[in-house]
Amino acid sequence: MSATLTMITPDPDADERRRQGLRRMRTLAVGLLCFAAVVYVVTLSLEGGQDGFWGFVNAGAEASMVGAIADWFAVTALFKHPLGLPVPHTALIPRRKDELGRSLEEFVGENFLQEAIIRDRVAAAEISLRVGRWLVVPEHAKRAADEVAEVAVLALGRIRDEHVEELVRDALVPRFREEPIAPVLGTLLQETVRDDLHHSLVDLALDEVHRWLVENPDTVAEILGERAPWWAPTRLNEVVISRLHRELVSWVADIRDDPRHHARLALDSMLGQLAHDLQHDPATQERTERLKERLLDHPQLVASGVSLWNALRRSLQGSLSDPDGAVRRRLLDELTAFARRLVGDAGLRARLDGLAADAAVFAVDRYGAEVTAVITHTVERWDGREAARRIELHVGRDLQFIRINGTIVGGLVGVLIHTVSVLIR
Repeated sequence: MSATLTMITPDPDADERRRQGLRRMRTLAVGLLCFAAVVYVVTLSLEGGQDGFWGFVNAGAEASMVGAIADWFAVTALFKHPLGLPVPHTALIPRRKDELGRSLEEFVGENFLQEAIIRDRVAAAEISLRVGRWLVVPEHAKRAADEVAEVAVLALGRIRDEHVEELVRDALVPRFREEPIAPVLGTLLQETVRDDLHHSLVDLALDEVHRWLVENPDTVAEILGERAPWWAPTRLNEVVISRLHRELVSWVADIRDDPRHHARLALDSMLGQLAHDLQHDPATQERTERLKERLLDHPQLVASGVSLWNALRRSLQGSLSDPDGAVRRRLLDELTAFARRLVGDAGLRARLDGLAADAAVFAVDRYGAEVTAVITHTVERWDGREAARRIELHVGRDLQFIRINGTIVGGLVGVLIHTVSVLIR
């Protein structure tokens, strides 16, 4: 048995307004009943008999009282026992709230959580168009980018070093051990060579090497001088080292400036052969796997992974926190471009709305029963009398119109019946 749940009042001021409205309508309904009773008593013995004008008034007042009392009984029986008498089939909500909760659960599930209804509502909402129109406004796009950046900074800050360490040690390393890496590297290297993707890296490396050689002749001379024969004259060493430096700068410049240089072609050939051996040569594959195992067993691997993550995180957090940072500017540009495309591309909107509908249908199919079950579980935990009081507070004002209408309609029916009786007599 679950504990009884006290219903929470989210807005006491709204409840007070509802209570005042309910009190006014009850007063009006009771006032009409009292008025009908007074009219009935006053006209009971007036001159004219039952067939005269006052007879019609008396019959109408009598029927009004019957209608008012009957409808008062019906309305009151929903929430409590009329006059405190345990009349059967009264106080329906306190006694049968659990059945009502289950019925409400079934009603919501059968009439609201159906695939056709969900897809129709998602399509009618035009979610992607609304998002596009909202984001296309510069102020809104900046606000969205700022919110995403702030959430990303907070999320990055929540990731602790031990989390990254556990990920590397318990998830990535075992997976790398199980997966043969040589064929993967071979395929990747083969595609890289085939598409000439490595040329940009080679150009960059050659530019940097050439610049360093030009800007650091003394360092080059010192390195070469340490390897010169001890017995060679100093002057001779200086001449040889100077010549070697010039030739080295010239050679690197030739490789950098000539896309068909034999050194470049030799590098391409070497990389192509390595890609082939990684995929098809057992000896190369075995050496690659041994190298992989040594790297994975190295105690510094996990620490290096954590350090790399921390460096990346600090860089991202710094750029995201800076309103003029590169990441935030790029995010704003991408959001603006996406918004413009959403507004102008009906096909894209249709695809996104379809995905949203699919996601909603999937969520309802998978979790709809749990969602609607919340209704039953919550109602079952309510206190019966408190639930009846709260429900009456919300709908009781409108139910008083039943009493008012019963009084008026009862009086009209009473007059009609009295008229028929007079005609028959």
